[in-house]
Amino acid sequence: MATSSAAAAPSGEHRSGTVAIVGRPNVGKSTLLNALVGAHVSITSRKAQTTRNRVVGIRTAPGAQLSFVDTPGFQTRYANALNKAMNREVSRALADVDAILLVVEATGWDERDDAMLGLLPPAARVVLALNKVDRVKDRHALASLLAACGARRDFAALVPVSAEKGRAVDALAAELARCVPEGPPLHGPDEITDRPERFLAAELVREKLFRLLGEEIPYGTAVVVDQFEQEGALRRIHATVFVDRDSHRAMVIGARGEMLKRIGTEARVGMEALFGGKVYLELFVKVKRGWADDERVLRDWGFE
Repeated sequence: MATSSAAAAPSGEHRSGTVAIVGRPNVGKSTLLNALVGAHVSITSRKAQTTRNRVVGIRTAPGAQLSFVDTPGFQTRYANALNKAMNREVSRALADVDAILLVVEATGWDERDDAMLGLLPPAARVVLALNKVDRVKDRHALASLLAACGARRDFAALVPVSAEKGRAVDALAAELARCVPEGPPLHGPDEITDRPERFLAAELVREKLFRLLGEEIPYGTAVVVDQFEQEGALRRIHATVFVDRDSHRAMVIGARGEMLKRIGTEARVGMEALFGGKVYLELFVKVKRGWADDERVLRDWGFE
């Protein structure tokens, strides 16, 4: 896969470190990670709380390598086993990184941002990214929001960005490079994520579930790759979409199987772009009631 690019390190020494990307749900953390890495390593959707697992994206450039940990948005609405596992992912990420990137929407700070800020270790080096600035036309309001954010904590830097448009992403990477220690690269020059292709395949299917289905159905779905075989440049992938209800199974399949076919086609196209080769994808849909509150099932499916 293609190597990502970044601004050079701020000094003559090489810098390398890990940065946790945190923020309330739906502020654009995954979109920002993909923009920083230069590849689609974390799924995105306009729906909140899409990310469930910790995903590492790697940005390499002369003089600096940054390993970004994309965390789930901290969950406060539901207390099932799945959301508890997601919150543990956030806590673990904060405890084991060199710096933290806090993402806040440029449309305004709210109490959920206060809750997220309260989780950050007091001694941590934190850069604040004010995302979605392309949606704010009033420059004075934006400047006032930046000043108000700066008064809430002694941030290492405050950077207005647009992850969707790619604005100021290099400037943000340069500020983050200043926050990580000097050291050699932790990953190879062509690595863009620590996650295996099997995991990425399941995530791309799940992304299409979020993008193509109604508001509630995707949150009751999980994707498990049953078979992943590579024959030269061709990858053969069989995956199961698990749902919580019979009615949801019917909606995922759709009339005459059209919805499932569309989900599979769009996921396959995404996989081929990411993996750089042809993909044969076959999807199945099964009902597994109560899976989101079954800790044994969640462990079997990779949630810790």
